[in-house]
Amino acid sequence: MPELPEMETYKLLLQQKISGETITDVIINREKSINKEIADFSQQVLNQKIESVERRAKHLIFQLQNGSCLLLHLMLGGWMFYGKEEEKPDRTVQVQLSFGNQNLYFIGLRLGYLHLLSSEMLEKELQNIGPEPLDPNFSLDAFLDALKGRRSNIKTSLINQECIAGIGNRYSDEILWHAQLLPERKMHELDRDHFYRLYDSIKFILKQGIQNGGYMSEPLFFGDHRTGGYSRMMKVHGREGTPCERCASAIIKTEISSRKTYFCKNCQH
Repeated sequence: MPELPEMETYKLLLQQKISGETITDVIINREKSINKEIADFSQQVLNQKIESVERRAKHLIFQLQNGSCLLLHLMLGGWMFYGKEEEKPDRTVQVQLSFGNQNLYFIGLRLGYLHLLSSEMLEKELQNIGPEPLDPNFSLDAFLDALKGRRSNIKTSLINQECIAGIGNRYSDEILWHAQLLPERKMHELDRDHFYRLYDSIKFILKQGIQNGGYMSEPLFFGDHRTGGYSRMMKVHGREGTPCERCASAIIKTEISSRKTYFCKNCQH
């Protein structure tokens, strides 16, 4: 599932491609991917200018000229491609937004969605999401406050969107490796030094993920050399049995909160 760095990469690239552009056509191939009847959705979106593309947690928000917005959550397996009809990947497209001869294809939205919402509906939809970890106001004190009273393990707390926004399964593993903390450690067992290391690692890993284009394997458009660069830099996630880059011990895979979790038992404590 795309996490904060992947959605931030999409946001930055799409800001360059479609901000200020007008939607000239709408094609819906899967009605369950939207929240209105196809005719109603198309009527309200067609001929609207994209004022901006923003991100909140793992969502993208396409702000429309009329004050409404399109809220995207790719969920598991979802991705996007931007280009001409002849460039379209040979994959099933659930939703297509056109901007003249360029199209934004939403692919793999079996669980994901693109919902048309008013500003009030958007606020309600996102009201329970926690603070953005890369926000300038997300200080160490704000971090401690977000985790205050948590007695679950660190992994579960990190991926809880009501606690901190945008961190999912992959980046929680990378963050905990960088902080040298075991994923099953309980939050209430950590001292201030542990919290500081965890806070520092969250910011470091997420920024590194963004700078290297996240882990998505499919480029957003032809010539996109940014998307997916971070997949080669991951230290533990998906690397079961390979040597840890820090201590050479074998990376272990286990399951925590029904999530595949990767870590080094030797140098994470």
